[in-house]
Amino acid sequence: MTAIVMDGRALAREIEERMKLEAGVLKDAGVEPTLATILVGDDPASAVYVSMKHRAARRVGIVSQSHTLPASATTEEVSSLIQRLNSDPKVDGILLQLPLPPQIDEREMIERISPEKDVDGLTSANSGKLFYGNSGLVPCTPRGVMELLHKYAIKVASSNVVVINRSALVGMPLYHLFLAEDATVTNCHSKSRDLKTLTIGADILVTAVGRRPDFVVTSDMVKAGAVVIDVAMNRVGEKLVGDVDFEEVSKKASYITPVPGGVGPMTVTMLLRNTLRAASGRSRPVLVEAAPS
Repeated sequence: MTAIVMDGRALAREIEERMKLEAGVLKDAGVEPTLATILVGDDPASAVYVSMKHRAARRVGIVSQSHTLPASATTEEVSSLIQRLNSDPKVDGILLQLPLPPQIDEREMIERISPEKDVDGLTSANSGKLFYGNSGLVPCTPRGVMELLHKYAIKVASSNVVVINRSALVGMPLYHLFLAEDATVTNCHSKSRDLKTLTIGADILVTAVGRRPDFVVTSDMVKAGAVVIDVAMNRVGEKLVGDVDFEEVSKKASYITPVPGGVGPMTVTMLLRNTLRAASGRSRPVLVEAAPS
């Protein structure tokens, strides 16, 4: 068996084309969709990620604002900037790039973002909506995972799903998204015992650990014919890899995501979709939704 490689780049381009139409509908209604990013400090990786998001926004017709603060910024300075953007009627989405410098409490700052502008979907208000099945602004990576599964017509209902992650960014939102589609879901983490026993029973296996080479999903951890979604990104030497031993696992799985080119592009695309969804609240136009898979 050779797994079908799930092309996140191709799907992201497809969705971007639809979002261009949606942005046009919003502009015709007098709304110019606007995303504001906040970058605190000079972490090179964070700067690259923010730059990617601005380029993607421009491609689909979303205005992007870049706000930067020094690594020495105080809680009060970051909070003041968030409040200013919350109050700006022209700003539809606010992205606080993580991680923040150690002197600033990330959770406190996330909670200061208006839920209506929380395009990362990380505030308690949006997490609570997801818990109750009202999935307005959903965290971008989990939503991207689900879009890939839908595109490739992967059966989710009644599937056994194992997610190796329990973070607020990936694992917990995925739990609720899978549950909403009638899967049986297990979240694994650092305290889970006998991980292989859990993963080998998964019809859909999602991994988002990011501690390569200390942690690797090997072929003996994967059921024959399973769908394997690799969310992690690790740099090993000059190479970017995920959690999964791609070469070996792709011989056993039915579908698999590559790293790079799998979930990563979908994360950025879902951020833009959330921004357009937030902007639509200012005009209530008809949204251009994804075509059924």
